[in-house]
Amino acid sequence: MKPSSKQLFIRQTTLPEIGEVGQQKLQNASVLVVGCGGLGSPIAVYLAASGIGKIHLVDFDTVSFSNLHRQVFYTLEDVGKPKAEVLASFLKERAPFTEVSFSNQPISKDNIFELIASIDIVVDGTDALPIKYLLNDACVLKGKPLVYGSLYKYDGYVATFNIKQKDGTYSTNLRDIFPEMATDVPNCEEAGTLNSIVGMIATQQVNEVLKVVTGIGSQLTNQLLIYNSLENTQLKMKITSLVSKENIESIFLKHSYIDTACEYQNEALQISPAALKKLIESSLNGVETEHNLEIIAVLPNLELPFQVHQTIPIQDFAVEKIKIDFNKTHVMVCQLGFNSYKATEMLKKRYPKLVVYSLTGGISSY
Repeated sequence: MKPSSKQLFIRQTTLPEIGEVGQQKLQNASVLVVGCGGLGSPIAVYLAASGIGKIHLVDFDTVSFSNLHRQVFYTLEDVGKPKAEVLASFLKERAPFTEVSFSNQPISKDNIFELIASIDIVVDGTDALPIKYLLNDACVLKGKPLVYGSLYKYDGYVATFNIKQKDGTYSTNLRDIFPEMATDVPNCEEAGTLNSIVGMIATQQVNEVLKVVTGIGSQLTNQLLIYNSLENTQLKMKITSLVSKENIESIFLKHSYIDTACEYQNEALQISPAALKKLIESSLNGVETEHNLEIIAVLPNLELPFQVHQTIPIQDFAVEKIKIDFNKTHVMVCQLGFNSYKATEMLKKRYPKLVVYSLTGGISSY
C-alpha cells in the first residue's frame, strides 16, 4: 500500500514555515550525496524521508563489519555489498516520492562536472581530503551550493558553502578557511570516531540542505560550526573570502585531487592480491619459497582474510624500532593500500636491501 504525500509529510507541512509550498520545493529539489558511509548514509535517508525529489548516491566502497557501528542503515547481511547500491535499495523502499539513483564509481576530476550538472545541492559525506577539495572547487566553478561535513575523533564540523547572495556574489568556501590541503590529517579509519558524533553532524548537514531548499531559517554561510561531543560545546567561526574563483580555477587545472602520498606508487614496491594469495597458499602448504612471509597490518581492527604477524598502526610506525629479518618477505597491508604504501616506503628507505611490498588496493581489493 502506497501512502499519499499528505500522509507521509503531515508533521512537516504542519510547520507554518514549511507548509505545502515548502514541501513542494523539497519535492522539486535534487541532491548529490557523495559518500555513503557514516555521514552519507543517514544524510541520504533523512533527505529522502523529508521528501527530497531526487537523490543521486556516489560511493565506490563496499560494506564492512567495521563500518556497522556508525553506518546504522546497513546490516550484517550487507557486508561485502556495494554501499551505494544497498543504500539506494533501502531508500526506494522507504521513500516512494523520491527518485533514487546511484553510482559505484569513485568520484574524480574526470566525472565531477557531469555528476553535479543536473543537481541543485551537493552534500559532502566523504572522509577523504582530496575529494572534499574536489567537491569544493567544482562547486565554486559551477556555482553549486555545497553542504560540508567533517569529523575528527569527538569533533564535528559543518558549513554551507558557495551560496548565491542577493548581490550576485557567492558565500565563502572551504579554501577560504583552509587554502591549502593538509597532508597529515588522519581519516576516521586511522583516528577513530564515536558513532554519536557521526550521526549529529549528518543531521546537521540535513538541516542545512532543508533550509537551503525551503529558504527558511539562518544558514551556516560564511561560518564554520564546530561541535565537540565530549564537552557538549560548540562555536561558530566566522569565515571571510580569501580565495577568488579565478584562483580556484587555476588550482583545478593543475591539481589531480589524489592524495599526494598516493599520487605515485612505485610498482616495484607493490604486490598484487593474486600474488600475495599464492605466497600465503605456498606458506600454508609448506612449499619452500625464496623468503618466508612476514605480513604487517598498519591499521588496527582490520577485517583480515588471512593472519598477520604484527599490527603496527601507521601513526606508530617507527622503523628504527621494528625488528627486521632480511630472510623474510615483508608485506604491509591496510584497508585501501594508501597507508601500507607509506609504511613500505619508510621501511625501504631505512633498509634498501629489504624485500618489502605494499598490498595493492589494500584488503578491499583482496
